[in-house]
Amino acid sequence: MATIDDFQKIEMRVGRVLAVDDFPEARNPSYKLTIDFGAYGTRRSSAAVRRWYEKADLVGRRVVCVTNFPPRRIATFDSEVLTLGAIEADGRVVLLRPDADAELGSPIG
Repeated sequence: MATIDDFQKIEMRVGRVLAVDDFPEARNPSYKLTIDFGAYGTRRSSAAVRRWYEKADLVGRRVVCVTNFPPRRIATFDSEVLTLGAIEADGRVVLLRPDADAELGSPIG
């Protein structure tokens, strides 16, 4: 089992998607997201959500990301943060977001 100390090592923050680019090199249908974390800067993420989201639906959307994992190389792209989503029984990914327009960079706890 994980402990509260394990959980506290994971840094999750609120970001806003600034840009969405196609990522045809990815194994699963994906986008390259550019995400603004306010005072914590802008980072990029690969998100395998192209089956369920149009680009226009993502731009401006608040998301929740793990921001302290090391970058992960996905095909030709370094994904700097992990964008979180609920994975449904049928495999559909539903991106997590705060109920309200939480301040960019706000920690999740």
